[in-house]
Amino acid sequence: MAGRPKPKRGRGRLSSIDLLPPEADHVVAWAFQELRERERTQLEIWFEFNDKLAALGLGPISKTAFNRHSIRLASMARRHEEVRAMTSALTERLEPGQTDDLTIIAAETIKTLIFEITENEQLTPKGAMELARALQAAVNSQKLSLDRKRAIEEQFAAKVDDALEKVSSEKGLSSEQAEFFRREVLGVKS
Repeated sequence: MAGRPKPKRGRGRLSSIDLLPPEADHVVAWAFQELRERERTQLEIWFEFNDKLAALGLGPISKTAFNRHSIRLASMARRHEEVRAMTSALTERLEPGQTDDLTIIAAETIKTLIFEITENEQLTPKGAMELARALQAAVNSQKLSLDRKRAIEEQFAAKVDDALEKVSSEKGLSSEQAEFFRREVLGVKS
């Protein structure tokens, strides 16, 4: 198939920032936080970043490597914020019982993504194991949501039964009328 780009495999070449030792993690995190706050220029942050690395006996990181890293982080942060905004907008519109529906939708989306990944790429054993874990987590979330939904429905049905029993005894409601209210007005199935 001419013209179709070959899908990327793996994570690609590690950058000089990715190759920094673990003792520099706090400096990288500091730089990322400074970039996210957008109060200083990238050049100022880069200079201070290299100063902090030099204090640890590391560095310097080139301006182009820092720029590539900051662009990648900004892109990831932007996508994360977009997903957070979409999720927030969806959950604000849902009623309390419907949040379980959102969990089920997310689990089904993960299942679809796993299917597409396995369809389009060869998997290593480790990749297959990671996909299996993601699928298991999605299924567990789905089951937890369904269990919670069932428990809420059972609690509601019990409260309805208690209320109808109380009204029946105090107001002389017949069992047929109580069953009508239970089923048709309150929507509780027998």
